[in-house]
Amino acid sequence: MATTERKGGDPTMDDQEGGPGPVGQLPYEGVWRFTAPTVDASVPQARHAVRDLLARRRVPVSEDTAYGLLLIVSELVTNAVRHAAVLSPTLAVEVAVGPEWVRVSVEDDHPYRPTPLETDYARTGGRGLLLVREIAQEAGGSCDVAHTASGGKVIWAALPLVPAPRQNTP
Repeated sequence: MATTERKGGDPTMDDQEGGPGPVGQLPYEGVWRFTAPTVDASVPQARHAVRDLLARRRVPVSEDTAYGLLLIVSELVTNAVRHAAVLSPTLAVEVAVGPEWVRVSVEDDHPYRPTPLETDYARTGGRGLLLVREIAQEAGGSCDVAHTASGGKVIWAALPLVPAPRQNTP
């Protein structure tokens, strides 16, 4: 990853083990942003950076939720690499952790706002956003796409730290 910064604080804060943040804030709460070139190699780098951040900050996330988050990061960065690289030489991955949730987002400078495709079993690709939406909903979270002030877009997914109870299906 090209750069790491912590919004509202020291850019190297996420590398410190340290104690709790401001009064009332849990030690794992915060917002971190990583930037990277919009190239294939950024997909595993972004996934590993998020995994390492969750572990280093000791975010109380279940194994299933962590796996879902990492899959979401992989899908969103892959989409940026495949579809936005022409107009966006860099992308940004942001991780925001609150007391009860974790949100990951990927931002690029391409103005096209994608929508999840419906399942088409004849195609081998094109269902990344559908997968992101399903992972988020199954965990009790949500996802969306928004335009940025610079004319690009940000795609995000937020999941609860405590996963939603699984529903028994007949």
